[in-house]
Amino acid sequence: MVDATRSPPRAYRRVNLRLWLPLVWVGVIIGAAIGAPWLAPHDPLAQDLMLERLPPFFLAGTEPGFWLGTDSLGCDVLSRMIYGARIALFVSIVAASAACLFGAALGMLAGYFGGWWDRVISRLVDIWMAFPPVLFAVLLVAVMGTGLWSVIAAIALIDWTRFARVIRAETMVQAQMDYVDSARIGGAGRFATLIGEILPNVMPAIIALLTLEMGIAVIVEAILSFVNLSISSDDPTWGSMIAEGRGAIHFAWWVLLFPLIALFLTVLSFSTLGEGLKKQFDPVLQ
Repeated sequence: MVDATRSPPRAYRRVNLRLWLPLVWVGVIIGAAIGAPWLAPHDPLAQDLMLERLPPFFLAGTEPGFWLGTDSLGCDVLSRMIYGARIALFVSIVAASAACLFGAALGMLAGYFGGWWDRVISRLVDIWMAFPPVLFAVLLVAVMGTGLWSVIAAIALIDWTRFARVIRAETMVQAQMDYVDSARIGGAGRFATLIGEILPNVMPAIIALLTLEMGIAVIVEAILSFVNLSISSDDPTWGSMIAEGRGAIHFAWWVLLFPLIALFLTVLSFSTLGEGLKKQFDPVLQ
């Protein structure tokens, strides 16, 4: 006879596996960003042409202390990656949070109040999404000027529409539920119902979108760094390292490969983490 009580723990472990694996990598990135001054073995801006293009530790011809090798200027690849994690994490958190707050607020207003709220916000979203996002980001940064805050503003101004559309749809579904009618019959105002009743039920979708947007923000910052439209070219970013490594792929492939792996794992982890958090905390799925 099969014990029916064993199925939920197995499902719970599967959800946890999808949640904890990306969370471990995100934790590594956070730890590297916070502890960069102590974890980086060398100054990321220090150059030594006598040490140019040293291979990583597992290849012949390396030097002690340069675990992932050096680039064409003799800069330590590992140290630049660690400090690059700081910029990637800061941009992802600030830009994604700004896009989330603005887009989710408009989406909830459109989905709950309907009428002219919905018409105006929906038309604004449609017009905004007509522009290609990456080209729009490049245009905004070119107009505002290069710099970290210009990159953050460009990402937030582009990607708030994703939150607005998805949260609008989620809010419209929740607004038809019986608990909303019960709250209003009980005397709760429309804004009180929106904040106290509907917001907690759309929060799993907001969390999933937020973590997904953090991964997208990392990609956009890397693209802008790749074309030298992010922060100063002297500061280490994953995008600028990839751009430099592309020109030396036949001589120093590690300069391209290691930041590319870090970028891929970070974006994948943020995307997977969003789905895992939604499944973990969504009351409907539970």
